[in-house]
Amino acid sequence: MADVKQYHVKYNDIHNLIRKSTPKIAQNFNPNLLIAIGGGLVYRNDVASSHVSLSAGFFPARVMRTLLREQTECKDLQIQAIGLSLYEALIRTQWLGPDSGKLLLGKRSLIVDEVDDTRKTLHYALSELQKDVEAELSERPEEEREALRKATKFAIFVVHNKLKPKLADLPPDLLYFSGEDVDDIWLNYPWEAVDIEAHDTNADKDAANA
Repeated sequence: MADVKQYHVKYNDIHNLIRKSTPKIAQNFNPNLLIAIGGGLVYRNDVASSHVSLSAGFFPARVMRTLLREQTECKDLQIQAIGLSLYEALIRTQWLGPDSGKLLLGKRSLIVDEVDDTRKTLHYALSELQKDVEAELSERPEEEREALRKATKFAIFVVHNKLKPKLADLPPDLLYFSGEDVDDIWLNYPWEAVDIEAHDTNADKDAANA
């Protein structure tokens, strides 16, 4: 990691990136459900490391909700949370409950995360949510399934998209929104900081040297 450039990001910068993206999301997708990907633990040699962030879409989703409610008619827009952890492979640690498929069916769900790095997290989350939808559809009358499947849509928003080769794919017809495309650098987010003043001081230095 010694050769990897690090960049500290401020809350205000993240808020403004989300605000810039919201009109396009409102116009092109108009979600009625937000799904925030929550941070989990990354395990290395059977030891949980709290120093590596898997994902943290909670803060971006909360800001997105406020802004979308101002720009759409969906005033009761909800946020649901899912949690993932990495232990050799991604696993669910928190989900939408036993009736996940019922919750998702017929909804326009926007999956929200902080960063698209390798894309493995987004790919896994989307795939698992789609499995829940298909499981629910299998319980519905056959004549209703196609209409319900067409009415159930997913899109993705990330604050930062890293411009790098990805290790997983997303469907080519999936709507994908990013607040900003960035180089492959190590991003330090404010919700990971213990001392927020020191974090902001480092963010100012990073911005001056960018």
